[in-house]
Amino acid sequence: MQNDVKLIDFLRDRHSTPVAQIKEPGPSQEELEAILTLATRVPDHGKLAPWRLVVYRGDVRKKLGEEFLALLLKKTPDMEDAAKEAELVRFTRAPLVVGVISTAAPHVKIPEWEQVLSAGAVCLNMLMAANAHGYVANWRTEWVAYDDVALQLLGVKPGEKVAGFIHIGSSDFPTPDRPRPELSQIVTYAGESNA
Repeated sequence: MQNDVKLIDFLRDRHSTPVAQIKEPGPSQEELEAILTLATRVPDHGKLAPWRLVVYRGDVRKKLGEEFLALLLKKTPDMEDAAKEAELVRFTRAPLVVGVISTAAPHVKIPEWEQVLSAGAVCLNMLMAANAHGYVANWRTEWVAYDDVALQLLGVKPGEKVAGFIHIGSSDFPTPDRPRPELSQIVTYAGESNA
């Protein structure tokens, strides 16, 4: 019973830490593998594993920032300095970033939409698994998830989509909760009058 109360408390207080507030240290290799293992324990109709994970850490994050900036400078050569800096640090804001890549595709029995939802479940599970290991995390996409050239730089194959980039690290930032929807605004009961 006590474990149930802890889980209820965790779910009641769950929130994402702003990426700008995430810092070192990040998970060790052993912790990362445990986080990734837990993250992939999700509903997966047909046992397709319609997703894969790409870990971005170390110097590759800095190199990606330089490539993102070069890509944007071709389109917008007069970028402000702050915007340039934002590109350079896009993947270095946290000690590591995990790309959750949806590999959803037409299937004879499993609707593609269900495969996409499974990738989203991996993203949420990864946030919770990181938290369970004492780390903070944030689920982002941003423009790099939708740009064909950026996707190539990130190792995303044609036909795949980014479900999310999960930034993982540490923080002592007291993240305030944000307003949550009232149940009366989002819940209806089938067959009952909601007047």
